[in-house]
Amino acid sequence: MRIALFEPEIAGNVGAILRLGACMGAAVDLIEPMGFEWDDRRVRRAAMDYIDHVAIARHAGFDAFRTAVGSRRLVLFTTKSRQSAYDFRFMAGDVLLFGKESAGVPAAVAEACHAQVRIPMRAQVRSMNLATSAALALGEALRQTATLPS
Repeated sequence: MRIALFEPEIAGNVGAILRLGACMGAAVDLIEPMGFEWDDRRVRRAAMDYIDHVAIARHAGFDAFRTAVGSRRLVLFTTKSRQSAYDFRFMAGDVLLFGKESAGVPAAVAEACHAQVRIPMRAQVRSMNLATSAALALGEALRQTATLPS
């Protein structure tokens, strides 16, 4: 299982997701450009020493990312989908894709994904924090595929 972040903008979110990947055994793909410098101290502050325990791949753009992940199924998490992530059937090789904090992903990226799902939430709010969304999504995907760490 992999987590992919499309053009992430907030260093602290990336750091928290790197720590999540380390704890849960999921690799993290970063699709550039990012909204901060990679050596930003906020990435390391949020990831702490866990950054040494996660496989990280940086990609020059979406096309380079698609080439790198090959035929793996891309599952986009978006507030625009009607399909609940809890009704979706995940597979162990899935790549869980999340858009940038301010704008999600462009239509061309959404169309390139094999599936689009959403995390159900109250109608009065727009969206969750990126790291929180990734944690909920990864937890459900690992639970469904019986690949949660022991």
